Amino acid sequence: MCVFLRHRKPELKEMMDDPNCDIEKLTNTFHQFKRINKLLSKWNTIYKKEIRPVLKNQNGTGSLLDIGFGGGDISIQLSELAAKDGFHLDITSIEADRRAFEHIQTQNTPSNIHFRHQLSSDLVKEKASFDFVISNHLLHHLHKKDFIDICNEAEQLASKKVIFNDIERNDIAYVLFTIFSKIMFKNSFISYDGRISIKRSYTLEELSSVAPEYWTVSRLFPFRLILIYDKEYI
Repeated sequence: MCVFLRHRKPELKEMMDDPNCDIEKLTNTFHQFKRINKLLSKWNTIYKKEIRPVLKNQNGTGSLLDIGFGGGDISIQLSELAAKDGFHLDITSIEADRRAFEHIQTQNTPSNIHFRHQLSSDLVKEKASFDFVISNHLLHHLHKKDFIDICNEAEQLASKKVIFNDIERNDIAYVLFTIFSKIMFKNSFISYDGRISIKRSYTLEELSSVAPEYWTVSRLFPFRLILIYDKEYI
């Protein structure tokens, strides 16, 4: 439902995107991504439906590219989910923001995850290939040309499927997030930037209208849009 937020606002800027933003708040934001993603991003559900069956059919092994890893928590979560199933998932996680890359270098991370300060276009030039290509909260940051480019690059990089997970713009989501984020996420950019992200995000109809051919869009509770390119059905 969009009344107050009927129009998407891609021109808005998030505070953490400012290269001169407060470093302490930025660091706290990277740490707090794990909590908010565990609550809202539903990668556990996505893993069970979209990733686990493929790994099972490949004798428990596979590779995955995470575009725009942010705090690194999604890559780590997927690695842990695969490990619990007795699978091995080799993960490459790339990020254009050097600050995020420098932050993850200070953290203890699993040896099967390779964090890089790199662009997806670089990997296309290298002719890299992964079973899965994913992103979390990336699409709403992209202007139209960048959106099309990232979809095209992901198609080239994925041998099985692409899974892009993002927020669905919704009035109720905005109100609930405004209330609870101020309580749960202190001294960071989560509350302010999260509200900006909702305003910049797509509705189901909007994302469906800009998605390239053969890509599908579906909803996932709460207030999620999942954009998928599955080569099995091409």
